[in-house]
Amino acid sequence: MTELARTLVVEDDPAVATVHRGFVESHPRFVVVGEARTGADALRLVSALRPDLVLLDLHLPDIGGLDVLQRLRMLPGPPVDVVATTAARELDSVRQAMAGGVVAYLVKPFTSAALRERLDEVWQRREDVRRAQDTLDQDEVDQLLAGPRSADRLPKGLSGRSRDLVRAALARLCAGTADGDAAGADASAAEVAEAVGMSRVSARRYLEHLVTEGYAQVAPRYGATGRPENRYRPA
Repeated sequence: MTELARTLVVEDDPAVATVHRGFVESHPRFVVVGEARTGADALRLVSALRPDLVLLDLHLPDIGGLDVLQRLRMLPGPPVDVVATTAARELDSVRQAMAGGVVAYLVKPFTSAALRERLDEVWQRREDVRRAQDTLDQDEVDQLLAGPRSADRLPKGLSGRSRDLVRAALARLCAGTADGDAAGADASAAEVAEAVGMSRVSARRYLEHLVTEGYAQVAPRYGATGRPENRYRPA
């Protein structure tokens, strides 16, 4: 089972924090492990919880978010990914956040879809780093620095939108339904095709691409006829 990315929400407004928590936990690969209302709490909880990701408001009542960002970089241990979530639109704030190593900068109010896209990028970057060798050549260094968006090249005939629909359908089918049905361990290309509304051949192409990109896993299952059927699940 894939380990979820542990997330700390740093937001001084409790109502907004609840919304952001809901956005994060609607993503199948992330889980919220804590909330902080102040910069001091954020630093304390990062040290105690060691999250993988921090959603960081820049307007906090005690320590400014940019100062919190600088102090986070001084903490021992692996660096934490930070997504700035803020109403600050000033160029200087954006530049300082970039210099502090944020992986994304979201201007409030933002939608669940906007945050989900950034979370997808965070997850893919973490996977790229996890799969990288200890020693990298120049092309591999360039690819890591360029990030997931530059790496997102689809084979001819496949579209990004359809890929995302197939990926979402696979996650939904393997997670059960809103009515409380038991979660399915995996799904076939035919089941995904029906959920998305495309041909089975097309769904299988997208699923195989997701496997290649590390977003899905595939395993054969033998039925009553003895003929194996490929079954897919999120990686």
